[in-house]
Amino acid sequence: MPDELRSQIEPLHAIIKAMGLPVIVESGVEADDVIGTLAKHATEKGIDTLISTGDKDMAQLVNEHVTLINTMTNQQMDVEGVNTKFGIPPELVIDFLALKGDKVDNIPGVPGVGDKSAQALLNGIGGIDDIYKNLDKIADLSFRGSKSMAAKMQEYEEQARLSYTLATISIDLDLDYDVETLMPCQADNEQLRDLFAEYEFKRWHAEVSALLAGGDTSSANANANEEKSDSAEENEQSESVEIDKSKYETVLDEARFNAWVAKLEKAELIAFDTETTSLNYMDAELVGVSFCIEEGEAAYVPVAHDYPDAPAQLSREFVLDALKPILESDTVIKVGQHIKYDKNVLANYDITLNGIGFDTMLESYVLNSTAQRHDMDSLALAYLGHKTIHFEEIAGKGAKQLTFNQISLEEAGPYAAEDADITLRLHNAIWTKLKEIPELKNLLIDVEVPLACVLSRMEQEGVLIDSQRLRQQSQDLATRIAELESEVHEEAGEPFNLGSTKQLQHVLFEKMSLPIIKKTPKGAPSTSEDVLQELALEYPLPKKIMEYRGLTKLKNTYTDKLPKMINHRTGRVHTSYHQAVTATGRLSSTDPNLQNIPIRNEEGRRVRQAFVPREGNKFVAADYSQIELRIMAHLSGDKGLLDAFAHGKDIHKATARKFLVCHLMK
Repeated sequence: MPDELRSQIEPLHAIIKAMGLPVIVESGVEADDVIGTLAKHATEKGIDTLISTGDKDMAQLVNEHVTLINTMTNQQMDVEGVNTKFGIPPELVIDFLALKGDKVDNIPGVPGVGDKSAQALLNGIGGIDDIYKNLDKIADLSFRGSKSMAAKMQEYEEQARLSYTLATISIDLDLDYDVETLMPCQADNEQLRDLFAEYEFKRWHAEVSALLAGGDTSSANANANEEKSDSAEENEQSESVEIDKSKYETVLDEARFNAWVAKLEKAELIAFDTETTSLNYMDAELVGVSFCIEEGEAAYVPVAHDYPDAPAQLSREFVLDALKPILESDTVIKVGQHIKYDKNVLANYDITLNGIGFDTMLESYVLNSTAQRHDMDSLALAYLGHKTIHFEEIAGKGAKQLTFNQISLEEAGPYAAEDADITLRLHNAIWTKLKEIPELKNLLIDVEVPLACVLSRMEQEGVLIDSQRLRQQSQDLATRIAELESEVHEEAGEPFNLGSTKQLQHVLFEKMSLPIIKKTPKGAPSTSEDVLQELALEYPLPKKIMEYRGLTKLKNTYTDKLPKMINHRTGRVHTSYHQAVTATGRLSSTDPNLQNIPIRNEEGRRVRQAFVPREGNKFVAADYSQIELRIMAHLSGDKGLLDAFAHGKDIHKATARKFLVCHLMK
């Protein structure tokens, strides 16, 4: 476990205990097994248990006393819910996972067995043991591949039984707890107040402080969020929209697809979205497309879901050939959520997405850049009062997260169709507000949406870098970094880890007794950049540490990393430009950040020199002259500023002269 994560455990336990909740810590066992054992004990005593989880393997614990709740979707799952979701009762969930496998939990399963074949085997014959006793009956079952399934089950019996063991949650741990004593007790609000203050949970601190003062938490919330804009408050108060998903459709045959194509050709506005294998638009492979032309009616067309037992789908080539005239049409207007990404993905398949009229992300950003985040989940909650299906709910999290092609159509279809439906609903909601403010409407239509298309072309073009020059610089930096480390150790009188905050604090403030400029929230001496800068004015060691940090960051962020980011197809580096991140309207850049390469020192300038134009071309740098001051002069109408700009005067000297005269007159 990383130190940064380990250090958070103790504060979390302290907060949970102060809330009056029991904390159970058992070493050497899985948390799932502790939950399973406690749930069994509670069932034996007739106590109802509610388990908060999003893990499907927990469904094996469900019975008349045990229910699951997914707090991300606020959905509960009882015995009937398990039957509805998995097509089998709770007592067969382990067998279901053993047959189908689960990549998120590293359960291999039996190759070629998917949802439908697993359901057919379990409902037609029974659990794993029953199946292996009746292999001859498998061929009589009515699912695709049943004739050859017996041989496959026989070949992978050892793997199936291992999967059964891996999927089983233990319910017989020797735990020294009585479930009847695991009850919440009175919260220690004074301790909570101190903990929330220490760890800077400002809203919670305000709520608890209000309770201790005898007030109500609503006023505390108002104070804690006093900087929230009027527009955001209006958004939060939007009436909740009941999303009916009964008309969502997953299109698997040509007839239904052709019917949708006919609708799209006649539509005035199409909400469009792509589902892919990656957030990196250069590497992303198209898995499916979704569209919506009326609120509540949406379709998802899968083209590349390749998990075991996935149903037959229309080919990617067939679907894109049919959609290309519509997608490239300037007269069929499209709206998307961050549609620049979809434009880039389609460019990989030789399709130029034209007719982009709106982008709900940009609409929200233009209406109020600081009201909330501008992702679909946040916007749906703010403008529609609707909680969308989150990607993590169907794909998992972290290193075990599935790519979209691995997600079953039963889950992928509603998710993708909802994306298109919500996009159209958001456009209708936000565009209504924008039309009432002509300046913002024009900013969206005349600047932001056209700019998205320009940025898309820039991203696809990429930039050429001299990787050999960067590798040489990386070697030079490594030599200088090693020299600096030795110099720092020599001056400190002992070797220590320059990347360790605690060791650096010991050397600077305990051993060398340097003055403490600032402290962290926990009361420890700060070693932040601004502190080291101030100390470096008088002491040589902090100056060398700053140089060490700067060169290390340059090496790790640029000279080592940039050559690895060269795209294998284009031989160039492709960044992503973001329009809806900064509150001021400036662009930002990520993966890699090409807008933050240092220029004030020699090593930073060497990195910039590694960006090279195509052979026979040159880079041209252009910038506005004093753009902020010129805008200020225009908006304020100040005669002095206007005169200075009109006559080419040095604006800074003119301003300084005016202030000096005013000071002397005093």
